[in-house]
Amino acid sequence: MKSFKMLSFDMTTKNGTRQIPLTDGIIINQENSHQSWILELYIPAAYKADFAALLQSSDVFKARVVISFPDNEPAPFTVVVSVIREIGDHISVLLKGTLTAPRKKYAEQLLKELLEEDLSKDELLSRFQYGMKVRPKLKGV
Repeated sequence: MKSFKMLSFDMTTKNGTRQIPLTDGIIINQENSHQSWILELYIPAAYKADFAALLQSSDVFKARVVISFPDNEPAPFTVVVSVIREIGDHISVLLKGTLTAPRKKYAEQLLKELLEEDLSKDELLSRFQYGMKVRPKLKGV
């Protein structure tokens, strides 16, 4: 097994996409034949109802996770909520899932989408720098 620091977590459910602010997080590659991963989110308790509903329904959902370094491309996962534990004014949410697809080169995909917008050189550079910093969800990802 290998573990990594989780820096950001976005989830997409039938209710839409949203970023969940992490107080802390870890992701573990179980390195087994099922290519399973475990994600643990340590987040404010205000999100308990959202994750409790997913736990009860056993809904599978998509997540994008930035691992180890802020400049890394978000890794796409398909996950399900396994356990929720209260810890003071926070909760620990344990997710289990798999990496969905090989990560595409985020920079190239971002640049491709921006080039399709026919921007000026200055606008292109500005939007590219912003996109690499903020890493919005792209159409083709």
